[in-house]
Amino acid sequence: MNKKFALAALAALFTAFALSSCNTGTPDDKTGYAADSATIALGEATFNQNCSGCHNFKQDGIGPQLSGVTGRLPKEWLLHFIKNSQQVIASGDKQANQLFAAYKKAVMPPFDALSDGQLDAVLAFLHTHKGSGQPAATTSMGGLANPYPAPIALSGLTVNIQPFVQFPPTSSKPPFARITKLGYQPNSGSLFVNDLQGRLYKIKGGKPVIYMDMAKLKPKFINQPGLATGLGSFAFHPGFASNGIFYTSHSEAAGSAKADFAYADSIRVSLQWVLTEWKTNKPDSDTFTGTGRELLRVNMVNVIHGMQEIAFNPLSKPGDKDYGLLYIGMGDGGSVEEGFGFLAHSTEKIWGTILRINPMGNNSANGKYGIPADNPFVQNANANTVQEIYAYGFRNPHRITWSKQGTLFVPNIGQANIESINLVVPGHDYGWPLREGHFAFGGISGNMGSVYPLPANDSIYNITYPVAEFDHDEGKAIAGGFEYWGSAVPALKGKFLFGDIPSGRLFYTNVADMKQGKLATIKEWKITINNQPRTLKEACGSDRVDLHFGRDMQGELYILTKADGKMYKLANAVEKH
Repeated sequence: MNKKFALAALAALFTAFALSSCNTGTPDDKTGYAADSATIALGEATFNQNCSGCHNFKQDGIGPQLSGVTGRLPKEWLLHFIKNSQQVIASGDKQANQLFAAYKKAVMPPFDALSDGQLDAVLAFLHTHKGSGQPAATTSMGGLANPYPAPIALSGLTVNIQPFVQFPPTSSKPPFARITKLGYQPNSGSLFVNDLQGRLYKIKGGKPVIYMDMAKLKPKFINQPGLATGLGSFAFHPGFASNGIFYTSHSEAAGSAKADFAYADSIRVSLQWVLTEWKTNKPDSDTFTGTGRELLRVNMVNVIHGMQEIAFNPLSKPGDKDYGLLYIGMGDGGSVEEGFGFLAHSTEKIWGTILRINPMGNNSANGKYGIPADNPFVQNANANTVQEIYAYGFRNPHRITWSKQGTLFVPNIGQANIESINLVVPGHDYGWPLREGHFAFGGISGNMGSVYPLPANDSIYNITYPVAEFDHDEGKAIAGGFEYWGSAVPALKGKFLFGDIPSGRLFYTNVADMKQGKLATIKEWKITINNQPRTLKEACGSDRVDLHFGRDMQGELYILTKADGKMYKLANAVEKH
C-alpha cells in the first residue's frame, strides 16, 4: 500500500461514521458527485474492500473496467445497480441485461448493506477516474465468442451426499461461513477446515471446534478485501504426530513487514501474503498452543489470486525425495489485470507459480527455509532466478492435488473464458498470460475478455496446455477437485471430481484420460441429499454456492458450500450407462 493510499484510508476511518449517516459529502455543482477529499478517501477504501477483486480502471476483468463509468451512466442508475444488480436485471433494464449477456451471465452480488453515504463515496471515487469516456468492452472484439460451443454432457452418475458438519457464521453478510479447504492430520486422520475469516476448525464428534484463531495469533491479520483473503490454506507436516509442525498461509495489510518477494515501488501493494510454520507440543490437542515463525512474505498488486493453497504430497514416505517438501500455489495477484503482466510469466518472479520448498531447510535467500536441490531451476540458474519455482504460467492455482499414480494436477482459475486442470511437470510453462487454456489470450493487447485461436507458430513458446478445460458458458471459476481414493463409493473409482465455485455445478473426468497432449472429456454429475434429488443451489438457497472439495485420509470425498456453511460427505452412488 503506498503512503498516499495509507493516509487516505486512515482519513476514511475517521470520517466513515459521519459520512455513512448522510447521503453525500460536499457535492460538485456540475456533476452531482462529491469532490471533497474525505468522501473520495472513504470511497477508495470502500471500493478496495468490496469491488477491486472484480473491477479495475485499465481493462475488463471479472467485471467491466470502470474508468469513465460516471460519465456514461446516470448516477441514480449506478446507485440502484450497485445496491442490487440482480433486481435491476430482473426488471428488464436494457443496460443491465446487456452487461449480463456480455459478461456471460455472471451476476454482481448485492451491496445493499452499504449505507447511502458509502455508496455516494464510492461513486465520488469512481468519478475521479474519468478515463476516455469510452464504454468497457462488451463484445469479444474479434475474439472467440464461444470457445467451446458444445455443452458439457450430463452423465448417468448420481451421488448421494449426506450432511456432515454445520459451521457457524463468521460474517454478517453472505457468504456467512467462508469455509474453503478440508485437510487432515497425518496418523490420527482428524479432519480440519479453515474459514477465511481466520478460524481453523477441528472436527470433533461431528461438530467444529476452534483449533486456531489467526486474528488472535497474528495482530496484522486481515480477512478483507477480496473474495479469498484471510486464512487461505493450511497443511500438516507428514511427521506431525511426532514433530507437531504445520503450516498456514494468510493475508496482512500492505507494509506490515518487509517482503521477501517485492517489485518496483512505483507499483502499488494492496496486501501481503505470509507463510507461517507453527509448532505445538500437544499434537493431539483440540486447541492449538505453541509457537510460530514466519517463512516468507510476498507483496501483491491486487487483493485477488493470492497464496490460497499449500500442500504436502500425501503419497510421499520417509526417504522419498518429496517427503516433507511443501508445494505452494502462488497466484498472479491480479498483476495482469492491473497492467503488469511481466510479473506473472517469468522464472525471475514468484507470481503465477507453483513453488516447492523444504520448510525445515535454510538455504533460501532469507535463511528461513530450504530450496530442494532437484527443483528444476536450481541448476544453471542465473542470479535472478527464483529457484523455489517448480512450474510457472498460472493465473490462480486453486488446488494442488495428486493422483494415486503420483501425477500432480493443478486446477487453474481462468480470466473470462477458460477454466482448466493442468498436469504439472517440473520446469514447464503453463502459459498465463500468453495463453488462457488452449487459446491465445486477448489481454496482452488490452482486451481481458477475449481469447483467440492459437497462432501457427505456437511451438516457439514451448507452452504446456491443460489436460481438461471448460468455458464460461458452463461455469465461472473451477473448484479444484480430487481423484477418488476411497472405498465407500465404488462408482467413483478412477474419477477426478471437481466443479464450478459460484454455481455449484459438478463435473468429473476419468483420470486415465488426463494425459499430456489431449483434452479429457468432462461430464456433469448430479446429487441427491439424503436420497432426495436437489441441487446445491437449492440446498443453499442462494444463486452463489461457493463450492469446494476435500478428501480425508481414507480417500473419501467431501463437499463444502460457503453460502450456508455446510459440509457434506459423498456417501453412495448409482451410475447408469
